[in-house]
Amino acid sequence: MRMNLKQIAQCTGAQAVVEPIDPRAIACGVTWDSRDVAAGDVYVALPGERADGHDFVASALRQGALGALVMQPLDDGVLSLARELGAAVLEVPDTAHAVEDMAAQWRQHLTGKVVAITGSTGKTTTKNLVRDVAASCFTVCATQGNQNNELGVPKTVLRAEADTQVVVVEMGMRGAGQITALCDYVRPDWGVVVNVGEAHIELLGSRENIARAKAELLCALPEGSGKAFVNADDDFADLMATVSNLHARSVEEVFFDGSPSATERHLTCLDAHPADRDHRVWATDATLDDQGRPSFLLHCRGFLEGEPWVEETCPCALALRGAHNVSNACAAAAVGRALGIPLEVCVEALSRSLPEAGRQEVLEGRGGFTVVNDAYNANPESMRASLSTFASMDVAGRRMAVLGDMGELGDFAEACHRGVGRFAASQGIDCLVCVGPLSAFIAEGALAAGFPEQNLVRCDTVADVLAYLEPLLEPGDAVLVKASHSMGLNRVAEGLVA
Repeated sequence: MRMNLKQIAQCTGAQAVVEPIDPRAIACGVTWDSRDVAAGDVYVALPGERADGHDFVASALRQGALGALVMQPLDDGVLSLARELGAAVLEVPDTAHAVEDMAAQWRQHLTGKVVAITGSTGKTTTKNLVRDVAASCFTVCATQGNQNNELGVPKTVLRAEADTQVVVVEMGMRGAGQITALCDYVRPDWGVVVNVGEAHIELLGSRENIARAKAELLCALPEGSGKAFVNADDDFADLMATVSNLHARSVEEVFFDGSPSATERHLTCLDAHPADRDHRVWATDATLDDQGRPSFLLHCRGFLEGEPWVEETCPCALALRGAHNVSNACAAAAVGRALGIPLEVCVEALSRSLPEAGRQEVLEGRGGFTVVNDAYNANPESMRASLSTFASMDVAGRRMAVLGDMGELGDFAEACHRGVGRFAASQGIDCLVCVGPLSAFIAEGALAAGFPEQNLVRCDTVADVLAYLEPLLEPGDAVLVKASHSMGLNRVAEGLVA
């Protein structure tokens, strides 16, 4: 972003507690972590459960912040420091809302294509794939990590330059109306819904309600010029199109499909709508190598100007692990082709894209065994995908899975955990370690499906897991670690590789 302090005060409705020495000084960034402040940033003081950002205003100013947004009175010493440094102190009713106000103001200056991505699983991976494909031909700003909430989304918008050609924004949600609120200031040109699963079913009550909440992104796309990238394999694809009224609003649907039945679905569509000039990307002949990395043929139709029926095909191999990433790659290729990037260039970018830390991250354990760290987050769909990928890997020794609780499932938690246990029992796991109170249902599901009781262990803490595994693991063994982020099971992976 490039906004001066006067513009920031105006768009946030701030009152100047300390006037800046130069109200037209340009702010080039925003942060609420005083450790990350760079010269020219605006520091946002956020109240928190563990620490109050107002306690770090002085530190931020000393590190070169042009000003600070606050919502509580500061002591006289901090105000004196601000005057001495020529920095502004701007008071607003709510600093988090002020960040959104700044993003809404800066969004008006963005000239590139804004692509928003949501989904129950795989949205961070898909965001990274879209970022990497777009970056092959354009300047790109994308959400960092999985900063997809009420603070991370506006921060992504504010990180973009006015002339950034493609801005990729990942959007998370926990309940109805939240994506609408994000879209109010992000104003996406294009929207991608990766899939509809069971994540956040605790608040929304059913997958249909989750689909309606995800469809809020499609509802926000501009009439006549918007593009909706829709997973043709998702059983709520039609519902989302209907809810968001895509056809009546002339919002173009672009279909992607990484499922084994993609070709059959594509041909059925051609038979049913022979004159339809839609855009499609799909995969065929998908296989996994001995490390669980997929290779497939990528097909595109409808993207060549003036030649809607010409099908392009190119072989593609991913560095990412798991068959589920075929669908994510198809989504990214669809966005790339819609941007006008040649299919071969899309494929090359997809092949170079690497996983985030903690997401199917393969590490070498200190005892000659392998650790698959997938402990960043979990829901029923991603648990099954992770177990399936783990089962496809070539492992010389034993496969051991450390599975922890999945959060935000509410009344569905018991059934969802039992379902994961049943699935785990079918994936050739030699030893199953269940961590946390809800994982007891994973254990029950696995046992009910015939998993050997002598090969199943229940643990309460990370220390218990490490104490059990360390004397057991041998060279050639492999350990999968998977749970919701709140379980902290990344410490298991760290403990095994340290």
